[in-house]
Parts: sequence; C-alpha cells; structure tokens
Amino acid sequence: MRTLCASTLIGEFFVIGFAGLVAMKNPYLTQATVWTVCGIAMLLSVLLCGMLSRPGAVQIGWALQIGLILSGFVVPMMFILGAAFAGLWWCSVHYGTKIDAIKARWAAAQGEAQA
Repeated sequence: MRTLCASTLIGEFFVIGFAGLVAMKNPYLTQATVWTVCGIAMLLSVLLCGMLSRPGAVQIGWALQIGLILSGFVVPMMFILGAAFAGLWWCSVHYGTKIDAIKARWAAAQGEAQA
C-alpha cells in the first residue's frame, strides 16, 4: 500500500505546484497567500509519503484529497484533477491493502514450505 499511496502523493505534489502557478493569475489572491496554501499542501503530501505506515495517515490523505477538490473554487480545473486524484487515492488504499494481504499469505506459505 505504501508504494501506491506514495506514488499518488508525489503526483499530487506536482499538481498542487502547477495549480499554484495557475492560481497566481487570480487578481484577488496575493502571491504570499497562494504559495502559503500551496506550500503547506505540497509539504503535507511529501510528509505523508513517509508517514503512511503510521495510524491516521490514510485519513490525513483523505483530508488532502478533499482539499484538492475544494481548491476547484480557485482553479476550476482542480475539481476534475482533485476528483481524479481522490479516485487514485481510493485505488491505492483499496488495492494496496489487498496486495499487502496477498504478499503476507505468500510469505507465510513460503515459510511453511521451508519448515
């Protein structure tokens, strides 16, 4: 699960950065505001990559996904990209958990075969 989720989070890192570049064109937002919000979200996505094995990390990831979708109110394309990354996040968590279970069963079977 960690590999799939980390890949999704790194992809989000870049999307958030590019969305920040687009948001800078909004005359109602200052550069400081845009890069403070984007910087926090980018930092969160990178830090989550290392925290995925800890309790609550998946829930924080879901909060990041909701934030990405809500950023569509500033950059409308983020409604689509946020929904796409939320789908990727769900797939990463869902199928990553299944893959981890299969790996654990395979390792247990290999251990029994050697014993």
